[in-house]
Amino acid sequence: MLMTLPWKNRTPEALETAPARGAVRAAEPAPAPADGDWYWRPLVLITLLVVFCGILSSATRDLWRWLDGPVAEIQIEGASRHLDKQAIANEIAATLDRPMLELDLEPLREQVIANPWVHDATISRQWPPALKVNLVEEVPVARWSDKGLLNNQGDIFWPELKPEYASLPMLNGPAHETVRIMEQFHDLNRMFAARGMKLTGLTLEPRGAWNIELDNGIRVVAGRDKLIPRLKRFLTVYQLQLAERAGDIEQVDIRYTNGIAVRWRAEEKSENAG
Repeated sequence: MLMTLPWKNRTPEALETAPARGAVRAAEPAPAPADGDWYWRPLVLITLLVVFCGILSSATRDLWRWLDGPVAEIQIEGASRHLDKQAIANEIAATLDRPMLELDLEPLREQVIANPWVHDATISRQWPPALKVNLVEEVPVARWSDKGLLNNQGDIFWPELKPEYASLPMLNGPAHETVRIMEQFHDLNRMFAARGMKLTGLTLEPRGAWNIELDNGIRVVAGRDKLIPRLKRFLTVYQLQLAERAGDIEQVDIRYTNGIAVRWRAEEKSENAG
């Protein structure tokens, strides 16, 4: 029996062009772009870039105008007993002549700390446009001479004195010795408190001598040498011989080696008590 195979009847040209069974026909290449398309794509990119830059520039200007706007509020913070916060805010506001970012804060701070009741101050910018002022108020612990006050660090400040400060102890002496005088006052006050008395004043003379004011009105001239032994001797004599007549005593001079000198209020003369 004669059988004819299918590919035997194909011509060589058909065999060359016919794809093999199971093979994938290769994709035809895309047509080349027209020569006129190349110029508009860069134009679109440039246009988009210009629009973006314009939007960014406008947003930057708006942000700058917001940041550099006029100060709308002045916030005063910090505990205060003697300071008028509203008055301080008004004083700062009266000197503002520039927008927010152009302000020099250091002159404003110097203006605030010029107030004698301001120990320290910091000023910072806040947004929406505002100035924040943090105050540290002076805390007086003693009077300095007749017109000044001392804080707990030994700094002298000069506010307007009020009757309420009359109860503070009065210290006096060289201005550069404030810390030493305060320390001496605290030490001596503890010594006298143990005998039921209290210091109301302490003065350091230019040559180093100490004078003490007591709450019973007696002035003690203590000198500069052997201060503690002399004061202990005075306290002993006072309790034994002088306490009952304390109201008649104006001054006691304890600079003597073996005794003390008492000046009585009525007689205005010295009398040896030891």
